[in-house]
Parts: sequence; C-alpha cells; structure tokens
Amino acid sequence: MYNGIIVDDAMVMRLRLAEILGKEFKIVDMAGDGVEALASYRHFRPDFVTLDISMPIKNGIEVLQELLFNFPDAKVVMVSAVGQKQIIFEALGLGAKDFIIKPFEPARVL
Repeated sequence: MYNGIIVDDAMVMRLRLAEILGKEFKIVDMAGDGVEALASYRHFRPDFVTLDISMPIKNGIEVLQELLFNFPDAKVVMVSAVGQKQIIFEALGLGAKDFIIKPFEPARVL
C-alpha cells in the first residue's frame, strides 16, 4: 500500500483529503505549514505528498522547490483553490506531478 502525507494549513481540508485518500492509501502524517511538511517528509519518506499552495511560513511553491532539490524522486500533487492557474502551471513546470482543485471531487483526488 502506498503511503502519503497531506499538507494544508486548513485542518478541515486535511481531514477531507485524509477521508478520501484513506480509502486507497495509508496517510502517515498531516502537516499544517511548509516547515512541518519538510520535516515530515524527511522523517517518513512517503510515496506521495499532497501540498497546498497557499500556506503560512513557507508556501507550497517554496516547499515544492526544496523537496525536489533534496529529494528529486518526490511525488508531489499540488492542491489549489480555483483561480490559481498561473501558480499551478508554475508548480507543474517545477516538477509537481499533478494538481487537484478545492473543493475536492473524490474521484479526481483518487
């Protein structure tokens, strides 16, 4: 079974993603900001990360860059609110594997 980390500054979004993803994957940790996300990745080395773009301390783009610099094989799926197309394209160009839009559609998330 693949394992993952969910990163979002909104607890309700973390819980919703965990509810959806937990049916198919083992969620080993959740983080509320970019600093927590990086520490969690270093500790768990998950198969994938869902990474919110808009977060305090370090935003999703900064975390994505740092993750891929230190762990080039990291599989990161960006999480975005509607209307952040330019940032999504930037993230994909930097190496994110895909993106999902809030509010979540379970079939698309899986």
